[in-house]
Amino acid sequence: MSRKSHFIFVSESVTRGHPDKLCDQISDAIVDRFLAEDPCARIDAECAVSNGVLFVATQANSRASVDVTFTARQTIAGIGYTPEELDSENCTILTTLGDNLAARPSDRHEVELSGSDLDGIVAGQHATVFGYACDQTDCLMPAPIVLAHDLCRQIDQVRMDAELTWLGADAKAQVAVEYVDRRPARIHSVSLTVTGDSETAGSNKEIRENVEERIIGPVLGTRVPGADGETRVFVNTGMPLVRGGPRLHSGLTGRKNAVDTYGEYARHSGAALSGKDIWRIDRIGAYAARHAAKNAVAAGLCRQCEVALSYTVGQSAPMGLAVDTFGTGEIDDDQLADRLRETMDFRVGGILKSLRLREAVAASGGNFFRRLAAYGQVGRADLDLPWEDTGSCRKLA
Repeated sequence: MSRKSHFIFVSESVTRGHPDKLCDQISDAIVDRFLAEDPCARIDAECAVSNGVLFVATQANSRASVDVTFTARQTIAGIGYTPEELDSENCTILTTLGDNLAARPSDRHEVELSGSDLDGIVAGQHATVFGYACDQTDCLMPAPIVLAHDLCRQIDQVRMDAELTWLGADAKAQVAVEYVDRRPARIHSVSLTVTGDSETAGSNKEIRENVEERIIGPVLGTRVPGADGETRVFVNTGMPLVRGGPRLHSGLTGRKNAVDTYGEYARHSGAALSGKDIWRIDRIGAYAARHAAKNAVAAGLCRQCEVALSYTVGQSAPMGLAVDTFGTGEIDDDQLADRLRETMDFRVGGILKSLRLREAVAASGGNFFRRLAAYGQVGRADLDLPWEDTGSCRKLA
């Protein structure tokens, strides 16, 4: 995050049909299926896709029996690729299943545990994770990534509603926001790269006009910060319209960490979020850090906040907790860190208990993590996510 007072910051998001996001969604759909059958399942799922070939590698320690190939095909079909982009029924799917994971935990629920029992749930990985929040938007997220996500949602919605029948599933949106006195002042520029059927899309001029009318206008027309007469708009600049998806470029699970988090406005861990069960501290720790940072901002203790948590294998609690409010804090950063320690439980078991992750997964009907695999895993106003709850802010203030 820039410490200059006047700057331009750019973030990007991608649609559900981007190959990297396809892999994230398949990986998380597999995690959902295992957890739906076995809430204590240990599962790690990763995918790679190129052309018409998908490779799925899973490691599991679970009582569940999951048809990985069926889950992958169902996820591909749900995205709505055309057969030319990726044929859900006929694409080649290679799978491998291993069992080299930690032992499946006890069936005893975390909400029943306390004290030393929670200390018995330890980190299985070394991890330093980050959470961030700021008062730039209602969801306490940086403006550039929120706008980029909204554009990608609109692209997907326009495609699924058949408003632009030529529009493909694979697209990317980049938004540049101009900051004055470290506050978002205006949208400097918007760049969209879309794919689709060039034979039915019309001329480049018609493509641009349709994209501006159906996608950009509805999203940015009423936003603050908003577009103005000097906002630059780019649509497929310097490239022809082509069919996208895995036939155009390959995909891999965990390659869009910035899209999943803060659009590189703030730090994020190098570890992927998707494809991991609720016991993985490199996943749930990132959610806990976001929860802490968001509640600090919601409590009025700062205008922006980064929380860093560092975990060591075999330990239940983080070895380190660091807070940075970038000079916006009402109290000293060390004092805020102390309040967070007193208010929130950052032990692995404490995160599972306080965020009630097992209940959230169960209530979703087997569709919890897959929904997080597109449009960001934090700052989601459209989903009722436990780490987005600000009920702890009263205790912090």
